Amino acid sequence: MLEELPLVLDRTAADPLSVQVAAGLRAAANSGVLRAADRLPSSRALARQLGVSRTVVAAAYDQLHAEGWLIGKQGSGTYLTTAPAAPPVRTLPVAGPDEDAELLDLFPGAPCVEALDQAAWRRAWRAAGDNSAVVRRDRAGEPDYRDAVVEHLLRHRGLRAGSDTMVLSTAGTSSAVGEFAHAVLRPGDVVAMEDPGYQRAMGAFLAAGITVRPVPCDADGLRVDLIPDGVHAVYCTPAHQFPLGARMPAARRVELVEFARRAGVPIVEDDYDGELRYDTAPLPLLAAMAPDVVIHLGTTSKILSPALGVGWLVAAPGIVQAVLAYRERTGSGPSPAGQHVFTELARHGDLARHLRRLRRTLPPRRELLVSELRRRGLPVLGDDAGSHVVVPLPSAAAEDQAVAEGRARGIALDGLARHHLATQQNPYPRVPQSATQSPPPALGRHTFGITLGYAALSLADLARAVPIAADCLARVAASTHRRTPGVRSPTHGWSSPNRRRRA
Repeated sequence: MLEELPLVLDRTAADPLSVQVAAGLRAAANSGVLRAADRLPSSRALARQLGVSRTVVAAAYDQLHAEGWLIGKQGSGTYLTTAPAAPPVRTLPVAGPDEDAELLDLFPGAPCVEALDQAAWRRAWRAAGDNSAVVRRDRAGEPDYRDAVVEHLLRHRGLRAGSDTMVLSTAGTSSAVGEFAHAVLRPGDVVAMEDPGYQRAMGAFLAAGITVRPVPCDADGLRVDLIPDGVHAVYCTPAHQFPLGARMPAARRVELVEFARRAGVPIVEDDYDGELRYDTAPLPLLAAMAPDVVIHLGTTSKILSPALGVGWLVAAPGIVQAVLAYRERTGSGPSPAGQHVFTELARHGDLARHLRRLRRTLPPRRELLVSELRRRGLPVLGDDAGSHVVVPLPSAAAEDQAVAEGRARGIALDGLARHHLATQQNPYPRVPQSATQSPPPALGRHTFGITLGYAALSLADLARAVPIAADCLARVAASTHRRTPGVRSPTHGWSSPNRRRRA
């Protein structure tokens, strides 16, 4: 029953008050405020609310009874008998598998929630609920959460946070990028960013008034030699380049750190899925190599669930203090709830057990996908890490065809074109090269293809979706080759970075 009906009476109007009450109830029913089977207040209660006599409300109810709007039930009250259906809720279009909930989701960037121990998950939420309600948030994050992050980074990423650096909780990597951009950079500053790269990070920079300069990637990640002069920061994903999947080798990491120190600019290291490594031990984080110039970002969204909505930032004290000052000015900061849940998972060892389970669960999924693709002669880009791979295609038109065919057959595929930060009409800066040394190919500028995530679906649904995806991509690759005589087939013109041994 609605305790307070939105009825307004005009005592100066010519219409009697009972007529106004009846009209107001009809309008409430027509607008959806009142719905069929809703119980109305008693005539005495509504009269008290409106400041009129009970006879006014009783007359209005009698009129609506006569019209068939209301029905009285002995000993129960007065109910609305009918009302129009509520108008449909308008939804905004989105780029992703949510466009159609019926599609099997092969987009990248999703966690493997099937690997979650549901008992541990529920236990952590219950334990988090035992915390006292927060009166004022700690802008830096809950102390227990930050302690848990320090331990997690030491055990699982080899980073000793907290000695020369400080740890902040965040609402995730995109939010942390935005806070860094607002707190440390100034509108008009220039950030160098991998191309193709993470669109939401670019969006966070642009929202802060920052200019983004795309830098091509090759099989080893960001091309440091192509970073333009005059940048104020560099953003990269060295552990597992998004979306191409390359791992930045040690020599390239040293080159990047030397560039940052020489130019006096910070590096934003987005370690979005660095815990998900299967083939070898991960290389040292940039933040471990150069804590003086690296801002390290991590998130729980890829290893646990976006439901937590938390991550972390590790940086030198000056950066951290600038971000805290920004939070004080804006009243922003991550919610404590997700921090409490992560803390409980870490406290009881469930987080470590979950990560071990992920490292057992994801490789067979990857193998299922990769073997199906290679059985059809399709190349695969990306290291044995994370939760997605890339199948290159020769053009944006081929991408569109693959996405359309996949959708028609019930799967959601993600094209690489949308991850490019600039079109080919905005060329990258040309850097002179030694005549005796050819640089590795800049895959980023002309890369088209499909990114295939293998974590979001249940194993049963993945087994259904993978043959469909492989078949769609093989058909598109074959048809494109037939339409372009004299051009090497895309299934033979690429090499996969994970096929060669790394130093």
